[in-house]
Amino acid sequence: MKVIFDCRYTRIGRHDGISRYGARLVEELGKLHPVTMLVSDERQLEMLPDLPWVLGPNPTAATEPWVARTVNRYQPDVIFSPMQTMGPGGRKYALVTTVHDLIYYTHRTPPRDLNPGLRLLWRGYHLWWGFQRALLNQADAHLVDSETTRELVQRHRLTRNPMRVVLLGTEQRESPPTRTAPSGSRDLVYMGSFMPYKNVELLARSMARLPGYRLRLMSRITPEDRSRIAALAPEGAIDFLNGASDEEYEAALLAATALVSGSRDEGFGLPVVEAQALGTPVVLNDIAIFREIGGEPAGYFDGSSVDSFVSAIRELEDPAEWERRSAISVEWAKRYNWPDAAKALLEVLQDAVERRAAKRR
Repeated sequence: MKVIFDCRYTRIGRHDGISRYGARLVEELGKLHPVTMLVSDERQLEMLPDLPWVLGPNPTAATEPWVARTVNRYQPDVIFSPMQTMGPGGRKYALVTTVHDLIYYTHRTPPRDLNPGLRLLWRGYHLWWGFQRALLNQADAHLVDSETTRELVQRHRLTRNPMRVVLLGTEQRESPPTRTAPSGSRDLVYMGSFMPYKNVELLARSMARLPGYRLRLMSRITPEDRSRIAALAPEGAIDFLNGASDEEYEAALLAATALVSGSRDEGFGLPVVEAQALGTPVVLNDIAIFREIGGEPAGYFDGSSVDSFVSAIRELEDPAEWERRSAISVEWAKRYNWPDAAKALLEVLQDAVERRAAKRR
């Protein structure tokens, strides 16, 4: 079985969420089965494992609906894409795509790094379920990151194809950390974008009720968003990292009282399990996806209430409670690992090839 893994969403220089997902998953898949990476820029190889590769078009180009014209030349049996938008027309191979979430059907703000033309198309795509339904039904199978997303896809009848929940992974230490409650600092870490549905404003407003705490915002932020969010909190209560390295992010988590998120919608929430794997408790908006991913170790609050958030943070001021939550977080996070994800993906790819062959017969 010749497998091509679509790595064209790999960032150059530094991973984002989708880029890291693809890079780690293809690395582990390559340990189980021969795999060829499809890239659109040779500079992407710096962020990818040392595996065979071929060149393809940019996935955001207008030619993407006909990408099979290029890929067919490589004669794959199956292609896996970490997104759901790979053009399916005219292909001579099985296609497995990924549905991470359906957030943008509710929160229709396009990613800021798209050009104006793509932003317009992006908005049109998310105004009607029919585009997604037509695209998904032309593939052979799909991965989803969570039971919550699978239930949403089923509710909206977006595909007739098989779906498999394959949990995202995070880095697992050989010797899990044994943590003690932080002393001397009370840091709350947030990792994520500043789009409206992320509800970072509630976290900022809450800092007036949490004297002595510091909210550390790790991601890149525009000057406009920075000014707006800073105005909601007491002076000095927010630390804007404006894009932390992996090392800075890990150091921040290891020193933190908690990782926090007031997001009103998520497809998974990878920072949650990144923090838990390090033994850092998490405090999350009480929504279905966070209940699924954060599990019993997490603390929950009403994402519309400053009082509720402050109360959830105060629970961690008891050192015994903090250490209890830290210990069970590490155990819970062990289910989120890349080797298991790769094994599950290989099973999906094999099944897709077999079913496609059976249909032809």
